[in-house]
This record gives sequence, C-alpha cells and structure tokens, in this order.
Amino acid sequence: MRSTLVIILTLFCNIAIIAQTQPPCTTLGQTPSTAFPVCGTTAFNQVTVPICENRAVPVPGCTSPNDPVYTDKNPFWYRFTCYQSGTLGFVITPNDLGDDYDWQIFDITGRNADEVYTNASLFVVGNWSGSYGLTGASAAGQNNIQCASAPNGGVPTFSRMPTLQQGHTYLLLVSHYTDSQSGYSLSFGGGTAVITDPTLPGMQNAKTTCDGTQITLKLNKKMKCSSLAANGSDFSIAPAVANVTGATGIGCSNGFELDSVTLTLSAALPSGNYDLVIKNGADGNTLLDNCDRNITPGSTAPFTVLAATPTPMDSLTAVQCAPQSLQLVFKKFIRCNSVAANGSDFIVTGPTPVTVVNAAVTCNNGFTDVITVNLSAPVANQGNYQIRLVRGSDGNTILDECGLETPVGSTLPFTVKDTVSAAFTYQLTPGCKLDIISFFHDGRNGVNQWLWNFDNSSSVTVQNPSVVYSVFGNKNISLIVSNGFCSDTATASVFLASKLNASFETNNLLCPEDTAKFIDKSTGGVTRWNWDFGNGITSSLQIPLPQLYPKDVVERDYNVRLIVESDAGCLDTAFSNIKVLKTCLIAVPNAFTPNGDGLNDYLYPLNAYKAANLDFRIYNRYGQLVFKTNDWTRKWDGTINGLLQGPGTYVWHLSYSNADNGKKFFLKGTSTLIR
Repeated sequence: MRSTLVIILTLFCNIAIIAQTQPPCTTLGQTPSTAFPVCGTTAFNQVTVPICENRAVPVPGCTSPNDPVYTDKNPFWYRFTCYQSGTLGFVITPNDLGDDYDWQIFDITGRNADEVYTNASLFVVGNWSGSYGLTGASAAGQNNIQCASAPNGGVPTFSRMPTLQQGHTYLLLVSHYTDSQSGYSLSFGGGTAVITDPTLPGMQNAKTTCDGTQITLKLNKKMKCSSLAANGSDFSIAPAVANVTGATGIGCSNGFELDSVTLTLSAALPSGNYDLVIKNGADGNTLLDNCDRNITPGSTAPFTVLAATPTPMDSLTAVQCAPQSLQLVFKKFIRCNSVAANGSDFIVTGPTPVTVVNAAVTCNNGFTDVITVNLSAPVANQGNYQIRLVRGSDGNTILDECGLETPVGSTLPFTVKDTVSAAFTYQLTPGCKLDIISFFHDGRNGVNQWLWNFDNSSSVTVQNPSVVYSVFGNKNISLIVSNGFCSDTATASVFLASKLNASFETNNLLCPEDTAKFIDKSTGGVTRWNWDFGNGITSSLQIPLPQLYPKDVVERDYNVRLIVESDAGCLDTAFSNIKVLKTCLIAVPNAFTPNGDGLNDYLYPLNAYKAANLDFRIYNRYGQLVFKTNDWTRKWDGTINGLLQGPGTYVWHLSYSNADNGKKFFLKGTSTLIR
C-alpha cells in the first residue's frame, strides 16, 4: 500500500469518503462469506480483478495515528482448512509486476466469516507493504507485520510463514491496491501444513422422491459446482428404465461448492432396486473436488424405490443409558407439519411409567427424516420398552412425503438396563511400616466391569482390590463401573497418617558449664517416650529436663538414645551424639610453628564455640593485613597466596559477641611465627 494513500486521506479527512467512490463487491469470491475454496495442490489464476471495496479490516500492529485505514480493496477471498498442522507458504504473482498486492490471513474456526471486519483476534499474519511485485509468505519472510509504505521504500513484501493448527479453518484476503483490473496467480508451497483434503471424492447415498421422478444424491464432501453438467449427462440409471435429463447443484446459486445434487428423470421409476451410475458427462468429466480430483467413472450409489405404501416406523438410534429422548429415523421423508409438537403421536410403555412431553424435528423444505421424542424424565429402570404410534392431538399419526399415513399401532422396541452407582467403601488396616486399604463395591444392577485408579500410579480391574501403601499422606482413589450399558464414576480421598518416626534435636557441642536441652521431633502418633541421655539418667517425658554432663580434662562423647512407641505397639529409635568440650574459653596462642608436624601448625582463636559476629585479623610488623576471617575454624598457616612468610612477631585483633548474652569483646595481642 503506497504512502500516497496517506496524502489522499489527509485531503479527504478519512478513507470512508474515498470508499464511497468504489462500488460494493458483488462478484462471487469477493466477500468473506463467498470465498473460493482452496486446494494446496492447485494454482489459482485470477485473470481480472473487478474494481470494488467492502469494509475496513483490523490490522494489529498497524494502528498508529499516522497509519491509514486498511480495507479489502479490489479483493478476492480464499477459504481453506488445515488437515495437518505446520507452516503455510504461498506466492502471489501479479500479471503486471508494477502492481501492488496486499494480503492477510484470518483464523475463522467456529466464527462467522464476516467477523474478519470487526474481530482483531482473528488475525494470523499479513503483509501490507507498498512495494510492487511478488508477495506472500516464505521461510525467509519478515517476522513482523509490514504496514503501509511508499512504493520506493523497499519494505519487504514477504512475511513469515504462519503456523496452522489441524482442524482450523482460515480465510486469506488478497487485496489489489492498484486500481487496475490486471489479475494475478496464487500458488501454495514451501510450508509443512497440509491444506489439501485427503478424502477422495465419492457418492455417499441416493434417495428418490415419493413419485419416483427425482433423485437426491448426497456426496461425501463438497465439490465444484462448475464440474456438474446441467443436462444430467454425468449420470445414468441401472437398470435403464428412465434417463437423467437435468442436474441441479444444491448451493450453487450463491457459492462455488455443492454437496448434494437433485437429478430430474425422464419418467417415474417403478418400485425396485436401482444403481445411480456416474460417468464422464458432456463436459468431459464426472464431478470434481476442489483439487480437480474426479469421482471415478462407473462408481455407483444404490437406492430403492419403495411401493406406494405408508412409511413404517423404521428404526431407533441406539438407546443410551437412562435415555430422556428417543430418536426415530425414517427411510422416507416425513412431513414436518404432520408431527404433533406436543408429542401426542407417541406413547412409550414398559415396566415403569414413561411420559412423552414433546416431539422435535429439524426441517428442510418442510420435510425431515428424524423425529426426536422427548421424555419427562430419564428411563432409569431395567426392562423391555416400546414406543408406539397413535393418532395425536392433530388428528393423525405421521404423514410421509407422499402424504401416506403411518398406521396406528406401529411400534419399535428398545431395552434399557438399570443405572449403576460407582459408590464404594474401604477399610484401612494400619501397620508400623505399611498400611493396607481394602476397597469394596457392591456390584449391584448387573455391574460387570470395574476400573480402579490409585493416585494415577496404578490401576486394577477386579471388584474388591486391596492396596499396600508405604508412603503416608492423601491417597486419591477413583472407580469407574459399567454393566455394559450404563456407567458411573466415584472418587474418594483417603488420608494415611505418617509412620512412626523417632527424631530429636539437642546440643551436639556442649561447653562444660552448660546444660543440654532436648526437643522431641518425632512423628506418627507417638504415645510413649523413652530417653537415655548417656550420662546414667533416663526419662519418659516428651520434653525432658535439661541435662548436665561431667567436666573433664579431655573432650568426651556421650550417646543419647530416644525410643518412641505408638498405641499400635510400633517402635522406632533415634540416636544423637553430644561432645562435651574441655573448655570454651576463647584464646589466641602466643606462638605457632607451621611445619606440618600436626602440632601448633596454625594461628586462630581457640575454642570460639560461643563466639558470634567474630572478626579475626592478623598484621605483619609493617602493619599490613596478612589474614582475616569471620570463621574461627578457618586458620592461618603462615602463608600469603601460597608464599611462606618470615618468622617473627605478628599482631592480631579479635572481636566477637558472646552467643549466650550478647556481650561484646575486643581483644588484641601478638603471636610469634617460629620456623
């Protein structure tokens, strides 16, 4: 889109004034609702582009105050479905390479096609560059939307390939900004998405009208209206008791595709069995899909012309569990106006009372082949039932397309089984190390299938399973049951208490003048405690009294043991070691000998067990800092960066707080390095 558009907009205030000079688009394919169906293997050639304009389209990323309004000017629209996810590549090649073409893709899955004019969220990708020549989507295209630009601005005309999602439906707008009727070609390729319908074209079924003078053919997919010969020469009847004299595609008056064809015959067909045969017609082909693939000549669609007899109650759609509606299907069309809306044409009988509340039909030109009979409540009790036809409040039963009344008393049987319940019970058997949960289902109403799921980690199909657990906590259980007709699901959460676990905290290092405290951390329903403190004292309290340990000239270890017991008689034991120090008096040696003999090899504050916020620094005779630490167990070995320091006197500073009372200390002194 050229920058001259912005100048025109300035002169005329807004694009709406310009748009009034363009006629509305009326050619098929120039509006979203009449878009061309696209096949990924076919190139589309638009010889001319009619001059017209519809409405503005939102272009996310091109909405600044200086941007023009973007419209589908001189457009054609294309519709396609993604059959395999992947990227989409395509090229638009103008017949006149001096023309400017723009494009945009919309995801209209589940949407009305005209929402492209109002819903910006449908935007997928586009390119509105004003540069001339080829445009499209490629692997080397630009990641960002290209907005309107001057023709000589060199703005790229190729954008990134969009990623399509399987099952989604898309629209491609090709807008011809240049006001000429010169056309273009559109071809797809270079991406990984599949937009070609993998279903091969074929005939699905055929039916005749009640007088046997017309046949309605249903196709297995949409096909090109242009491939249908209007004189009916694409078809013949076997046996050849009549000729096909005309063919009309349903939907071809306002679109490009058909999925049904009405065939006119030279004479009425007598009752009997026939084949509708497709062949190459006067146009040289059978019917073609959007990829120009034809229905194989000689393919047949069998059909039956029934004698002029009333249409019977043909069949019931398979009845589901606890049905609240019954769907009647007929071989001939039924007149919609002959079906009493209040459902009084039908009575349902069986082992339990059933009330009909209404009857619903979906009509096409006044006819239907399906009647849905709705009930006041679901049929939940097992038994054999039947639906019977009576004359309703409208004075008749039902009339087929030929006006013949289905006889009073016509019936169709159906069977219902009882509904089922998946509700279950369980019994917990706790153990010291393992818990066992036994599950029970009553199997009522003929349940013969069970599927248990335990925390999404295992499943079984027996009626009454037992499961062993070694890990406590919530256990989520689900059960699906079925009697082959009805099914139900139930869930439950079972909490398993934690297993007995003995645990406690204490002082692992103890100064001679201090007492050891013991904090019970045991879990699992403890009811009894048995402490042995290793100093000859025991206790059965959960929170025992603090313990004193003898002062000695050497460090000594004491083993503490806790045995816990539960009501179930389970036992568990925990151990911990207490080291009683010979002193906690902080001191710095006045000399050390770092010779590696294991004796006085380091300089550090001794016994600083109760020192908080410690800071220890060492200086040489020149006042240079040679070592510092906040960790009293980190020791100076008489080196700096691995270099041995000379013997002599070194000054140290030590500051700390007493961990018990917070009292602050600052000490300094000297130590001699001896080598």
